[in-house]
Amino acid sequence: MIMKGFTRKFKPLEILTNEQVEAIYQSALDVLQETGVRVGHERALKLLADHGCEADFDKERVRIPGWLVEECLRKCPSSLIVRARNSKNSVRIGRNTLYFENSIGMKIIDLDTWEPRPATMSEQHEGVRVLDALDNLHLLTTYTPYAEIEGVPPCVTMLESLASRIRNSAKCEAASHFNGSEIFAIRMAKAVGMDLLGTITASPPLTYYEDAVEAAFRFAEAGFPISIGSCTVMGGSGPVTIAGATVISSAELMAGIVLTQLIKPGLGVQVNDSVYPMDMHRGHLAFGASGAALHNVVFNQIWRRRKIPTCSWVAGVTSSKQIDFQCAYERGMTALLCALSGSNLISLHGAVYGELAFHPVQAVLDDDIAGWAGRCIEGVEVTDETLAIGLIEEVGPIPGCYLNKEHTRKWWKTEQFVPKVADRESYPEWIRRGKKAAMALAKERVEEILATHKPTPLTSEQEQSIEDILKEAREYYMQR
Repeated sequence: MIMKGFTRKFKPLEILTNEQVEAIYQSALDVLQETGVRVGHERALKLLADHGCEADFDKERVRIPGWLVEECLRKCPSSLIVRARNSKNSVRIGRNTLYFENSIGMKIIDLDTWEPRPATMSEQHEGVRVLDALDNLHLLTTYTPYAEIEGVPPCVTMLESLASRIRNSAKCEAASHFNGSEIFAIRMAKAVGMDLLGTITASPPLTYYEDAVEAAFRFAEAGFPISIGSCTVMGGSGPVTIAGATVISSAELMAGIVLTQLIKPGLGVQVNDSVYPMDMHRGHLAFGASGAALHNVVFNQIWRRRKIPTCSWVAGVTSSKQIDFQCAYERGMTALLCALSGSNLISLHGAVYGELAFHPVQAVLDDDIAGWAGRCIEGVEVTDETLAIGLIEEVGPIPGCYLNKEHTRKWWKTEQFVPKVADRESYPEWIRRGKKAAMALAKERVEEILATHKPTPLTSEQEQSIEDILKEAREYYMQR
């Protein structure tokens, strides 16, 4: 079984001409062949050299010919399947389907002071349970939801987080790498009969360090699909122009695709866009900026031409430090542009500022944004029934009314998206109910989920396997 997600029913937004798309694509090929990439992994360098690349083992530099890039791009499937431990929650990423995953935070944010602090393990579990309950959240990404957990050593935080997600959610999961943590992550996934969306990221400019490459080998050899990310900073680790940043990030992603397809031809891959402009006035990333959204529109157009599934990391991070108007418009407009331009997976739910903080209340609010954007890409159905000519004739002019018609009862929930926590009361009813805004309603929704939602539990055997693997990982890292 596959989760439905949202189906795009009209041509995605495009802002480049065919000639411009080809110019960016060919430029990325030229960068790989002339400039090359640094690959800090001897086995990978040998593999690339054996397949026609010019490899300098001393400088860890490899130049990849364009013909090999194109050959490897053709080997990539147009979609990939990630199996959840509850099979009805599995997803097929690609083609015209859109899914949403959560964004992450290093810490939990205090909703009164807006200051971050490390989350407790209880808050970690609760955050996952809230994500598991959300209708428009389909995949839980790595480090979810917190990268700092009180009392947990950093060396095992990633694995403790994955164990928490497996125990408290039956949805699809992603996993990254840290000091070999993917070894234990893969074992956890196999113990409960699920896949992981393995995640590796280039280090801009044009570098893959040893841990990312080793993780690629391990995820591929386990048969898990791989998500390849580029995190170029426009004006920092890449050109300041959107076109130039797209060239260098595409070259990094192409290098990752070549590597994965040489390891395991036909392996499902997804490319991630996490490219942001530098705020030149302040010297840090401009989260939520229009430049990031525009880059993603271009990114989607480039990669859709190659039929490679895409993920947008840019929608779920903003420059706002609070759950406020700025936070809403930066993530809402970016998410909608990502959806309209053809993203297959959008990272959205939960983050408050960059990846510094996360809160379940934000995730609940974001689920309404996801549903709203998802409904938009499903478009407008035009059939004899939706045109409703016969009904219009039946009702006629005033005092005719459509409220009591079967056609209205049948179609209204299909045609409209109904948010869970937005304030949609009439003004008098809003006053009568205590003048609650969306923030208050989202808090109530979180409390309701934690009181009533029961994630699909692990079997006793699965629970024991997870704990045994965790124990082994803790001992392994304590000895290093």
